[in-house]
This record gives sequence, C-alpha cells and structure tokens, in this order.
Amino acid sequence: MLIHTPAILLGRLARIAARIRKPGGGSAVPGLVVNKLAPGYLVSTLNSFPGGLVIVSGSSGKSTTTKMMVTILQAHGKRVFTNPSTANIAQGLTSALIERASLTGRIDADIAVLEMDEGHGARIAPQLSPGVVVLTNVMTDQIDRFHDSERVLEYLAKIATRSTGTVVLNHDDAMVTGLRERVHAAVADFGVSAEVLAAQPRGLGYAQTNPTRVSTGTIVTGITGRRASVNHQGQILEFQIPARGAHYAVDAAAAIAGAAAVLGAEFSPTVTVDALSAMKPVFGRGEVVEVAGQAVEFVLVQNPASFQLNIDALDPGLDCVLFAMGSDVRDPGYFWPVDARRLERVRLVTGSKAHEFALQLAYQGVSIDEVQPDIGTAIDAFLALPAPTVGVKTLVVTADPMRRIRHQLGLTE
Repeated sequence: MLIHTPAILLGRLARIAARIRKPGGGSAVPGLVVNKLAPGYLVSTLNSFPGGLVIVSGSSGKSTTTKMMVTILQAHGKRVFTNPSTANIAQGLTSALIERASLTGRIDADIAVLEMDEGHGARIAPQLSPGVVVLTNVMTDQIDRFHDSERVLEYLAKIATRSTGTVVLNHDDAMVTGLRERVHAAVADFGVSAEVLAAQPRGLGYAQTNPTRVSTGTIVTGITGRRASVNHQGQILEFQIPARGAHYAVDAAAAIAGAAAVLGAEFSPTVTVDALSAMKPVFGRGEVVEVAGQAVEFVLVQNPASFQLNIDALDPGLDCVLFAMGSDVRDPGYFWPVDARRLERVRLVTGSKAHEFALQLAYQGVSIDEVQPDIGTAIDAFLALPAPTVGVKTLVVTADPMRRIRHQLGLTE
C-alpha cells in the first residue's frame, strides 16, 4: 500500500487547494487526482475491509438508505467507513477514502457501506466483491443521465451479481425483484403492505410496480407523519423516520434488511429502533435547520418520481414555500408530469430555470408571488417574509440550487 502514498499526498494537497478556491466545494478533485496517479487504489481499498463491502444503489433513496444502514451498524458497535457527502461516483468515492485514509492508504474501519451511482457503480463492479448489495428501486430518471429504465436495470444487475453474500431487493419494484433469477447470492426482500400501498394513490414512483406484495422479509406496515412501523421477520419495529413520506419508510425497511444481512445473529431490533429514531436526515432530505432564528426545511427533488412523492408528503396548507430549479435540470419540461397543485401558493420561484418552472406551476393553477432567477436575492427575500401560519418555511429544490443555497446560508458540510 506504500505505493499509493505519493498519490494520497498529492490528492490531499489538491483538496486543500480546491477548498481554498471554493470553500465547501471541490470534493471530487482529490479523487480525480488519486484515480489518475494510482488507478488501482479505489478498488483495492474497497475490497480490503475485514467485515466486507456493502453497496447501496438504485434510482432514488440511496443516500438515506445508506445513512440508515450506517447508523444501525454503528449502533451495534461496528466501525463503518461510508461516503457521507453522498459523493457516489468514482472520484467522489476516492475523495471520501483519502479523507480518512492513513498515508499508506489504509482505513481504520471494520466495514464499508457505500452509496453508488448506478452507472459508475456498474463500471467498477466487475472488480469488486461486495458481501451485501441493497437495491432500492428503478425510477424514470433525468433523461440526460439514463434515458431508459432498462439501462438502469442492467447497471444494477452488474452490481447485484457481484454479491458474495446477500442481495436485498425491493419486492414492490417489478424491475428490481426481477433480478432475483439473475443473482447467485441469497436474497432478502423488503417492501410495503397492501394497506400502505393503498394509502399512496400515485403509488411509490417506480417505473414498474409489482402487482403482488411481499409476504416475508422486511415490510412497512404503517406510516403516520414521521413515525413508521416495520415488520421485520415477524417482529414489529416502531420508530421515527427522518422525514415525511412513505418513501422514507421504505428506505428504512431497506436499511433494516441490509443491516440484518450484515449482522446476522448480532442484529438487535431494540438497538435498531433506538438508532433510527435518533438519526438526523441526510442533508436536504426533509432536513429542518435554523437560519437567522427561524426554522427552514429543505426538500430535495431529483427526478419526477421523487418530486411527486415529496410534494404529496408535504403538510397541506403550507403558505411559505420557495421552489428552486437550477442548471442541473437541462430540460425543465421533464418535470411537467409532476402535479404541484397540492401547494396552492408559492412565494418565490428561483434558479436558472425559474421562469420555465413558474410556467408549469401557473398552468396548474398554483399562485406565484414572485419569480426571481437570482438565488441569492430570492433567499434573502424569502427569509425576510413573516413566519408562516402553517408549518415552517420550506425550500423545494433541485440539486444545484440546494448546494448554492446551503453555501449562502453557511450550511456547507
């Protein structure tokens, strides 16, 4: 591993330079440097953890499922390496590694639990030997990334077939559960009960929904606000979820099933319930922060399905909402199928695609107070508004404006 020392040193210098140039940013730069100088470092390190490697992938829910799994495993006394910044492509993964690695490249951890982008994960999967693979779902994604759900499925298949232990599959997603016949490892299922699915009039956003419900495994049996109940192998677990919405309860079921596959006989339902109830949201996913003495909630949306699920989960009657759509959305028309009428009034629409998205809201009959493309100006105006009569001030944002807003508010991580 000493052969990687020069690359790690240069990667760390690149990280310092990137953060001087752009505070809170540049997280991929060190990984780019190390992957160029030591192309074998990423794979060799990921395969070296004594407790093995866990990969979490899928269209949506990767970040929250990963954080939940890490939280459960740490509560059971495991030392876990993960990519907490949700940097889930090759250079981001390498950057996360060298943040924690010694100069020889070693990581002081028992196990690695990593969120991986579907496409990038598939590229390096043939060189990896994960013990556990967790697949969340296949949703219609941004067409400039993955124009075809079948392509996403093939990416996930490349990752799943590398598992040496257990593949955790979303039974409610017909495309994901269809991989059962293609994997050679044991399979653990998670999903929702018929009653929970019936309470979701638009479904759960999957490209194809399985017509049958999971009968054994890890099953979401109830959701009330930010409380969920899950039947895991016949035992009911009740706990707090980090944000509203059935999709977060499904993420919890995936994490429980994945953690149980890792821990085996060590798995404790009591420890798991306590750990999940105390977990904070992944940044931007239903996260409530205090800014200038007032509570502000971030709701990140990344594809039409997650957009719809998050809109539907918001409290009715919210009267202080800001929408931000940025350069990460190449074609705003991609979001036109999303029904935002639940929000009768939006105070501000901002971001580089503000006018395009405001047009969508207007066509749906949503009242808009102001369209202000400049994010900084819009945020200042939004924070200056009086306190809402219902809920808290809520920011519904795509990825690029979320990063910009967080930076402006001093919330970089």
